[in-house]
Amino acid sequence: MKSAIQFGSKQIDFHLEHSNRKTLGITVKPDLSVLVKAPVDTPLEKIEEKLRKKASWIIRQQSFFLTFHPKTPAKNFVGGETHLYLGRQYRLSIVQTKPESVKLKGRIIEVATIDKLRVRQLVNDWYLSNARTRFKSIAQPIIDRFKIYEVGPSSIVLREMPTRWGSCTPKGKIILNPELIKAPKSCIEYVIIHELCHLVHHDHTQKFIDLQTKEMQDWEKWKMKLEKLLA
Repeated sequence: MKSAIQFGSKQIDFHLEHSNRKTLGITVKPDLSVLVKAPVDTPLEKIEEKLRKKASWIIRQQSFFLTFHPKTPAKNFVGGETHLYLGRQYRLSIVQTKPESVKLKGRIIEVATIDKLRVRQLVNDWYLSNARTRFKSIAQPIIDRFKIYEVGPSSIVLREMPTRWGSCTPKGKIILNPELIKAPKSCIEYVIIHELCHLVHHDHTQKFIDLQTKEMQDWEKWKMKLEKLLA
């Protein structure tokens, strides 16, 4: 059952499930959806009252997860267009020649190709290649640091995710969105630290926040930077 409550000027939509449980539970998912599980026969009024009491927390959780939602505007991949790489803007230059290549030249991303329809694919392949190399070099010192907590990722993989910057599986696999290569190094470090903290504390408890702050004191700064930069 889908429903909603009003909290100030904000509407909070939620999905309600009834089950044979004794307490009412509220979960905010990474996709920003709100799931409410309630005991059978719990009046809707009581559920809505509980949601209003927890509304501030729900909004904070949604804002937190929103950090990991890529919002990079669509690009046309034409000459003169600007593209981000490690937090800096570069101008795209297309040179009609062989062999095909993508190179950084000062503040220019130079794409060499006879076929202009290939530019998008060539640039995206270049981003992915750089993400594989850069993420590994950025992550390794952080992984070494986390060994004091007796944790480590089973692997780090890249995967396009439309609504998240990173995630961590129950078996310890850390998944990073290759789009992060467009953000500053410290933003990438923040996402990696965030996911490594999940190997120690699975939920976003105060202990999780304390550990994240210990490992990156200014994480909120880079969280905001990531959210605004690719908005």
